[in-house]
Amino acid sequence: MGLIVQKYGGSSVADAEGIKRVANRIVAAKRDGNQVVVVVSAMGDTTDELIDLAEQITPIPQGRELDMLLTAGERISMALLAMAINNLGHEASSFTGSQAGVITTSAHGRARIIDVTPGRIKEALDSGAIAIVAGFQGISQDTKDVTTLGRGGSDTTAVALAAALDADVCEIYTDVDGVFSADPRVVPSAKKLKTVTYDEMLELAASGAKVLHLRCVEYARRYNLPIHVRSSFSNNEGTWVVKDHPEGGAMEQAIISGIAHDKSEAKITIVGVPDRTGVAARIFQAIADADINIDMIVQNVSAAATGLTDISFTLPKAEGAEATSILQKLQGEVGFASIQYDDQIGKLSLVGAGMRSHPGVTATFFGALSDAGINIEMISTSEIRISVICRAADLERGAKAAHTAFELDADQNEAVVYGGSGR
Repeated sequence: MGLIVQKYGGSSVADAEGIKRVANRIVAAKRDGNQVVVVVSAMGDTTDELIDLAEQITPIPQGRELDMLLTAGERISMALLAMAINNLGHEASSFTGSQAGVITTSAHGRARIIDVTPGRIKEALDSGAIAIVAGFQGISQDTKDVTTLGRGGSDTTAVALAAALDADVCEIYTDVDGVFSADPRVVPSAKKLKTVTYDEMLELAASGAKVLHLRCVEYARRYNLPIHVRSSFSNNEGTWVVKDHPEGGAMEQAIISGIAHDKSEAKITIVGVPDRTGVAARIFQAIADADINIDMIVQNVSAAATGLTDISFTLPKAEGAEATSILQKLQGEVGFASIQYDDQIGKLSLVGAGMRSHPGVTATFFGALSDAGINIEMISTSEIRISVICRAADLERGAKAAHTAFELDADQNEAVVYGGSGR
């Protein structure tokens, strides 16, 4: 008997018919002789609707009460799904995040999982029941308040539970057939990948690919837990996220596994920064103290005549106003000339373990962008990734050009977005 953890996104349980379809799939896994734990998201756009409702009451909802509100979405879907399974003649019990033993930090809206103590889940499995767990939520270790995990929280809940239960696999069900070589909404010729490594998936997730969340993949890599990304709308084989590509497949492994794009970032340029020891540290410490994540950083060579330089960095658009305000308060202390803010940028990234041993990847990438008339503003690299910043208006054209340049285009369209959102 195997132990499977399945996760279903909001598009998979968007309505009553969707919940019934998912229930049949879960029962089929149970009939195959498996113990089954299911993590479920809120139905359709429920979370967004609850946020809108809260903002109609107050423009700045209190974090604790907003988390109490938002966790209701998953509680609705878990209870309905348990009812649907019971209606099919199988026992199912639903659990909130706190009942499932998901212990988190106390940061409302962006809590992190500290520990999982799934005693009640094990009891349900031992009794022969299917356990349904509300994703995206937990309970604070310190305050004992309900918390939410932020974007991708249900994925992270599923992988964390699978690790705690020593599951054989964590199946992430969405409304596309797996992980593709690019976003199929932008590049219709994208190919479905059979396998992708944890490292490649981490880079893709960090670069804007939305099929899996970064924290979910980090958790899976830490516990060497296989993830199977597949569609709840079909029975097609999905994409396996694993430690290494299968042996014997290295000769066929593409140099580039995937291309990701991201329009959610902005760029700040600090003009006329004194080029002396400690200045950059002071600037970025102030940003870090505000818990703002920095992505790419470029510092120009200082001008010999003035001893001044410019520093540019990218960050989430949602945190741009706060970062700008922090830097303005530092201007007198640091002595820089001005701040420039640009939210019309896009990030385009190539990801692939194959580029470690293939020279010329950078030249091919930049050549494709040049042929497409796209100017590169910033560059960042890792061992298996190359990212560039360009104009947001050029981003999708650049993704298509790079996809073709690295011969990733499928002979025929493979991508179907069954539910309409890709989640």
